[in-house]
Amino acid sequence: MTTEPISANAVIGADHPNDGRPGLVDPFGRHVSYLRVSVTDRCDFRCVYCMSENMTFLPKRDLLTLEELNRLCSAFVGRGVRKLRITGGEPLVRKNILWLMKSLGCHLETGALDELTLTTNGSQLPKYAADLAACGVKRINISLDTLNAGRFKEITRWGEFSTVMDGITAAEKAGIAVKINAVALKGVNEDEIEDLVRFAHGRGADLTLIETMPLGDIDGDRTDQYLPLSIVRARLMDRFTLEDIPYRTGGPARYVHVKETGGRLGFITPMTHNFCESCNRVRLTCTGTLYMCLGQDDAADLRVPLRASSDDAPLLAAIDQAIARKPKGHDFIIDRRTKKPAVSRHMSVTGG
Repeated sequence: MTTEPISANAVIGADHPNDGRPGLVDPFGRHVSYLRVSVTDRCDFRCVYCMSENMTFLPKRDLLTLEELNRLCSAFVGRGVRKLRITGGEPLVRKNILWLMKSLGCHLETGALDELTLTTNGSQLPKYAADLAACGVKRINISLDTLNAGRFKEITRWGEFSTVMDGITAAEKAGIAVKINAVALKGVNEDEIEDLVRFAHGRGADLTLIETMPLGDIDGDRTDQYLPLSIVRARLMDRFTLEDIPYRTGGPARYVHVKETGGRLGFITPMTHNFCESCNRVRLTCTGTLYMCLGQDDAADLRVPLRASSDDAPLLAAIDQAIARKPKGHDFIIDRRTKKPAVSRHMSVTGG
């Protein structure tokens, strides 16, 4: 990776490294091939590290229509994005979400897109898993921070553990590969990490551990939640043999093979060891705001050019200009002196 920015004019429109089509390359030479799309800021849970219990959500009139989201995503695919991840909030609470999934799945059929995937809390999977598989979703991330039903209720506030278990089963029956995501929380679930490893690997699923991130006001002090994954990994090495492997899914996780279980374990460490040098991602909100970095406030309004013309030229120009401003990395800090979140928006706004 280059340590200093190269000319934005020199890289915008550069060929995509995989297929020769025009691609999106940021000022640091990183190819942007992964778009995460929040289709709603609403969720049927209120996880303690993600949002306040009494949230004020966006008025529905401010949200892009599903047709507009489809057009925006398709524009990114046309500019070399190879992976789309649909997120929220909880994406499956968005009305008529299957229409969007089916529309985006058409890019899989043409070969323009390598993967269409989803991050979900699992609550709606008993209803939607089979339909998602029919849309071309082959892999899915399910958030699960505990195997204790009582603790699950404390963490999610509104969630039902049994429903999520049914959702995992439904996804597996539909032939969708499941990856479990767990946020490591000090004093909350740190005594369960080994159990989560054995649970996921026992079902043939990967597990990814995530450090809590300073996004939005959550009715509490994040220093009370923050558990460095360096500590978690050291503890796990007392019980398991962890072997570094080159496996990647396109996201920020770095994986190890757990010899005793035969499964893969990922670590996402934005705080203790950031992954910015290889960042290939940008995030689109349900209002058409594009964030070039999860941990920075700079953003581009794509709703204006989207609605200004049926011609995609102004929209594509706005996308190019935004990628030219993608920063080198984030400024996440969690300590007793830094009380305010790094950015004011909640994770549910940007897309987890």
